Amino acid sequence: MTARFTGKTVLVTGAGSGIGRAIALAFAAEGAAVVAAGRTAVSLDETVALIEKAGGTAAAVTADVTRSDDVKALVRRTVERFGSLDVAVNNAGVFRGGAPIADLPEEDWRTLLDINVTGVLLGLQAEVAQMRDQPTGGAIVNISSNLGAHTRIPGVAGYIATKAAVSALTRAAALDHISDGIRINSVSPGAADTTMSLFPGETEADRAARMKGASPLGRVSSTAEVAAAVLYLASSDAASVVGSDLVIDGGVSA
Repeated sequence: MTARFTGKTVLVTGAGSGIGRAIALAFAAEGAAVVAAGRTAVSLDETVALIEKAGGTAAAVTADVTRSDDVKALVRRTVERFGSLDVAVNNAGVFRGGAPIADLPEEDWRTLLDINVTGVLLGLQAEVAQMRDQPTGGAIVNISSNLGAHTRIPGVAGYIATKAAVSALTRAAALDHISDGIRINSVSPGAADTTMSLFPGETEADRAARMKGASPLGRVSSTAEVAAAVLYLASSDAASVVGSDLVIDGGVSA
């Protein structure tokens, strides 16, 4: 294992489970001090415990990404605790679907917009405000989805619209702030080994059987594979990668 992020501070939202937890663990394994953020203290504490058990350094901070004051406080507490904000991963997101757009409840639509789009926007604003005042700048990775800018399926138009917005927002923000020394990119996973990729009532074995025909790769991506893409974009190995949207979906949107 390399230590690409030794001496760096990394903030990960939605770090209490799934892809967010995998990203937090991966950064910690490569030497970063990690702030695991989210709305549920218990799950964040579990992420921190896993990192510390493996010999890493981490802290949990509860925050609601839809509230600007929460997000600003999250960045402030990150810097107070570890001295800088070198990498931020805006991973927090929700999925609502299962009905055509004409039947999408307004409450679901507003929830998708608030968390998936406004949450990323507020994260970017607070993170950039900190990073552009640092001599070393920083790197930001937003978690989008292959559903959106890359491919579409019926029944999830609200989710698709918000994730397409994340991909577009990432590219626009990257152009706005590369002159500030901040690289902004996104990762767009397809179905990954999380509960979000399970259909209602579906078991993991059912999902594995379905994916054999649904994906050219024949399986879901592991959360570690998605995390590896995030770490690449955040690292100096990607020093000239700006405004990229890296799709990790086993060829589904190829």
